[in-house]
Amino acid sequence: MEILKDILHQIYDVKSLVIWAGYAGMAFIIFAETGLLAGFFLPGDSLLVTAGLFAATPDPKTGQPLLDILILIPLLLPCAILGNSTGYFTGHKAGPKLFKKEQSLLFRKDYLIKTHEFYEKHGKFTVIIAQLMPILRTFAPTVAGIGSMKFIDFIKYNIIGAIVWIPGMLLIGYYLGRLIPGIENHVEKVIIVIVLLSISPGIYKFIKHKLAKRKAAAEKA
Repeated sequence: MEILKDILHQIYDVKSLVIWAGYAGMAFIIFAETGLLAGFFLPGDSLLVTAGLFAATPDPKTGQPLLDILILIPLLLPCAILGNSTGYFTGHKAGPKLFKKEQSLLFRKDYLIKTHEFYEKHGKFTVIIAQLMPILRTFAPTVAGIGSMKFIDFIKYNIIGAIVWIPGMLLIGYYLGRLIPGIENHVEKVIIVIVLLSISPGIYKFIKHKLAKRKAAAEKA
């Protein structure tokens, strides 16, 4: 258990993670979060924004940025597209068996069910919408595969979603780094804001659902 805690601490220390992982590590994390059902806990949004910040701010020792935005975008964009496609084929092959699988530390059946409900409500656009929302981005491609969505349709929305997510988050960090001197020293605060923005659609939906239930209960009374 202590080993697991240490691993999680390292993963969520995004500033150190970006430095330690480098380009190859970030590529794997983006692929794992979008393509492996066990990757739902990985910090994709905060990782991308932090990488963008580091690409905009020079290292005090060398005078050069630690990362290059012109490498990050063409490297990580295909990783997201490939990861989403892997999730799709996992769902297409495994199908309903995933809903029968027991929940575990590395497999969240409840997240799969919630994503399925979200998918039924928003249809094909879920592939795009979910790309911007933590957890949903991990399970939405799999649900698309389970629902036998045509791959030609999936890949189209997949590419659009990945283009919005990867360059979008990287450039947010990059331009914040260029516009606000010293912001790299406050990475944690930037991450908190980004995470709150990422989960805000889910919070909005939860509040709306609660208010609707209260209204229905009041009308019955």
